[in-house]
Amino acid sequence: MKKSFAGQIAIVGIGATEFSKCSGRSTLRLAVECSDAAIRDAGLAPEHIDGAVLFAHEENPEIEVARNLGIKALTHFSCIPHGGGAACGTIHQAALAVHSGAAKCVLVYRAFNERSGFRFGAGVQDRMPGPTPVEVDFGWSSPFGLLTPAQWVAMFARRYMYEYDATSEDFGRVAVVCRKHAATNPRAFFYQRPITLDDHQKSRWIVKPLHLLDCCQESDGGQALIVTTLERARDLRQPPAVIASAVQGSSEDQQMMKSYYRRQISGIPEMGLCARQLWEDTGLGPQDMQTAILYDHFTPLILPQLEEFGFCRRGEAKEFIKDGNIELGGKLPVNPHGGQIGEAYIHGMNGIAEGVRQVRGTSVNQVSNVENVLVTAGTAVPTSALILSRDRR
Repeated sequence: MKKSFAGQIAIVGIGATEFSKCSGRSTLRLAVECSDAAIRDAGLAPEHIDGAVLFAHEENPEIEVARNLGIKALTHFSCIPHGGGAACGTIHQAALAVHSGAAKCVLVYRAFNERSGFRFGAGVQDRMPGPTPVEVDFGWSSPFGLLTPAQWVAMFARRYMYEYDATSEDFGRVAVVCRKHAATNPRAFFYQRPITLDDHQKSRWIVKPLHLLDCCQESDGGQALIVTTLERARDLRQPPAVIASAVQGSSEDQQMMKSYYRRQISGIPEMGLCARQLWEDTGLGPQDMQTAILYDHFTPLILPQLEEFGFCRRGEAKEFIKDGNIELGGKLPVNPHGGQIGEAYIHGMNGIAEGVRQVRGTSVNQVSNVENVLVTAGTAVPTSALILSRDRR
C-alpha cells in the first residue's frame, strides 16, 4: 500500500558543522550552528520552523535549540529511538508531521561530541546493573565479554564469513572504497588520506575479525536538515530532494545490536523489511538507484545490506564488491562522500545530507545522472531507510 506522503514531501535545507575529533565547543552550540546553516540553506528564517524531530539519544532538547535560534513556536516535536537506526526514521517522522498538517517546516538535527565528550563506542562495562529491560538484556551478554559495539558486530561478521566464505579482505574492500571517496571530499576527516587493502590488513585488531580500519571513527559535529511539502519546496532556494518514500523496520526477535537468537544471523531482516516497503511504496527497484548511502559503522554489515536490497543475491556481495561496483564509476557507487568510515560518524545524518547533494547535483563526488538515491540507517538495530529523488515536475 502506498504511503500517503510518498513523493509529496521534500528535504529543502542541509547544514553541518565541521567534522573533527575535538570541536572545542558545547553540543548545544553544534546543534544551533548546523540548524542555522540548514535553515539558511533552504532560504527560510527561524520563524518559519514549527516542528522538530530528533534522536532519542540527542542531548540538546528542541526547546533549547529553538530558543537559541529564535524559533517562535513549535506545533510538533518528537524523538526516534534506537541510536543510528533512527537516522532515516527522523525524516519519516518529519514527513508524517508535515503531511498531516501538524507542522509546516520541520527541523531535524543530530549533534554531539562523540570523540571529545560522550563516547558511544566505549562500551557498557561501566553501566550499573538494574532491573530495567535494557539492563537485563545486557546481563545475558556482558558476562561473556560482549561489551562494545565492535564486539557485538564481530559476532555477525564471523557468522557471515562462515556461511558465505567471506574474508577479512572482502570487508577491507569496503574501507578502501570509502577512504578513496573521502580522499577527494574536503569536508571529510580523512580528506587526502586514502588507504590500500594492505593498509587495512596491517591495521591492528580491534576484535577479530574486525581490524581498526573496519570501524568508523568517533566524531564531533552536527548535521541538520529541513523538511517541508514539495509544493512549498518549489518556491524555496534549493532544488527539492523529494522523499519518494521513508520507512522504519523492526523484525521478529529483534534486540539492540545483539539479535543472536534468530535462526540465522548472517542477514539483516529489519533492513530487508525496509527494502520491501521502499520498493513496494515507490514502484522502484535496485536497478533504479544510481547511488546508495549505506550505513557503515562497521564494514562487514555493508555486505548483507547490498543483499537485503537486492543489488546482489544472498552471499554474493563479496563478489559484487570485488568487481568495483561500489566505486565511483561502478554499477552502484556507495557512499560517495566517504561514508562514516571516511567522512565522519554523525549517526547517519551526514549520509542523508549526501543523498540530498547527489539529488541536487552538488556533491564533490557527483554521480552522473542521479534520479534516485537509497539511504539506509543503522544496522543490527531497529532501523530505517529512505529514497530521495529528483523533482520530476
